[in-house]
Amino acid sequence: MIDLLDPTNVITRMFNSENYDQLYNYCKDLLKKNPSDMLALQNISLSLIYLKNFEEAVTYCNKVLEINDSDTYALKNKIFALESLKQYDKVLELCEKLLEIDLKDTWALNSMGISLNELDRHKDAIQYYDTTLVIDPNDVTALMNKAISLDHLGNYQDAITYYDLAQRIDSSLREISSAKSKLFEKLNMPDEAFLAAQGVLNKDMDKIKSDAKQNKCSIFHQFCNDEFQNSELK
Repeated sequence: MIDLLDPTNVITRMFNSENYDQLYNYCKDLLKKNPSDMLALQNISLSLIYLKNFEEAVTYCNKVLEINDSDTYALKNKIFALESLKQYDKVLELCEKLLEIDLKDTWALNSMGISLNELDRHKDAIQYYDTTLVIDPNDVTALMNKAISLDHLGNYQDAITYYDLAQRIDSSLREISSAKSKLFEKLNMPDEAFLAAQGVLNKDMDKIKSDAKQNKCSIFHQFCNDEFQNSELK
C-alpha cells in the first residue's frame, strides 16, 4: 500500500500537479524540522526554479553542496538558476565540476557550450558540441547550438548543414526552418531560402529545383504543385 503522507509521495504529487508554491511551503516546513533534509533541500530549490526565484534557488543548492559538493542534481539545478541569472562564468565552473565527475556528461558539455556562446566564445563552444556529438551523433541540442556557433562565425553553409541534421532527427522544431531560410538568404540563395522556410530538407531541394526547371515553372509553383499532389494522395 502507498503511504500518501510519505514526503516523497507528497512532493511528487505537488510537482506533478504544478503546485510549486505548495511544494515550496511543504519543503520549508520539512527544513524547520531538519535543516539538512536532502529531499527537502533538493526539491525546494526545484520549486524556486519553477517559481523563477533563481537567487534563492542558488542559496538552497549551495546548502546541498555544503553537505555533498559532488551532488549532480544540485549542481545541475544551480547551473540552470545561474543561466537564468546570466552568470555564465559561474556556469562554466560548475560544468567543469560535472565533467570531473563524468567526462561523458552530454548535459554538462552542452551547457558548457551554451554558456560559451553567451560569452561570445563561439570557437570554444564548438569544441564542446563536437565532444557531445562524438558521444551521441543525434544529440539535437549539440547540433542546433553548433549551427548557431557557426552562424556567428560566418560559416553559413556549415551552419545550414547542422540545422538540417537536427531537422532530420526532430522535424517538430519549427525554429529550424526559419533559421535555415535566413542563412540561405545570407548566401543569396532565394530559392533555397523559400524551400527551407517551408520545412524542406536539404536533400529534397534539388529534386524540386530540377522538376521546376523541367516543367518551366518557378520554385514556388513547383512546391505548391507538389504539395497539392501529396494532399490528393492522402
